[in-house]
Amino acid sequence: MAGREKDGFWVKTAAAVFYPITWLGKRVTRGAERIPRQGGAILVFNHISHLDPVVDAVFVHRNKRVPRFLAKDSLFRIPVAGKVIAGAGTIPVYRGTANAGDSLRAADEALREGKIICIYPEGTISKDPEGWPMRSFPGVARLALAHDVPVLPIARWGTRDILNGYTKKFTPFPRKTITTYVGEPVDLSQYRSEGTPSNVTLMRVTDLVMTDVKKLLAEIRGEQAPAGFFNPKKAEA
Repeated sequence: MAGREKDGFWVKTAAAVFYPITWLGKRVTRGAERIPRQGGAILVFNHISHLDPVVDAVFVHRNKRVPRFLAKDSLFRIPVAGKVIAGAGTIPVYRGTANAGDSLRAADEALREGKIICIYPEGTISKDPEGWPMRSFPGVARLALAHDVPVLPIARWGTRDILNGYTKKFTPFPRKTITTYVGEPVDLSQYRSEGTPSNVTLMRVTDLVMTDVKKLLAEIRGEQAPAGFFNPKKAEA
């Protein structure tokens, strides 16, 4: 079995801060053995709380890989924290700017180097009232179709019970259960053979991956998942 991926000073620094925070929740994991111990992979998560990146980073690190997240560029301007996340290999996302393509190029390079990319295709914490995944951005599809690496859907539940980003409610006690479920790699072979993907293909692949995430989340919650994805633009109209 491969040993732990080499991390470095900034990853160790982040781990020293993040690991104690995860003690807020009792961890339950399923399918963690599916995370490859070496080589590139794309880990696709749902997003329900600002606590998610901490929990998910520790989860990936416990599985002997260095997590490299795509995150909003504004986070890099936070004093001290911005330097830590940049040093740990986090990739800034410049959505809607002239630099928007830089994040995907950096992620492409990381995957070519055999690294793990962690991504929240929803772009922000879900605005769905029940916490189901929202309609997502196609960046995950662009990466998935450009690289022949495993694309693993991962659902995580329980973090919103500790920190709710929309109500601003922080409830550390009693300790909550945080469940993380890693699914089987998504089969994208038929789409990878199409050549340059159209916008229709990109959205189809995005929905396919996020549907698998939603199915895993339904299993964790023991509930029936809703059809389709919550669209905040339509809800606000």
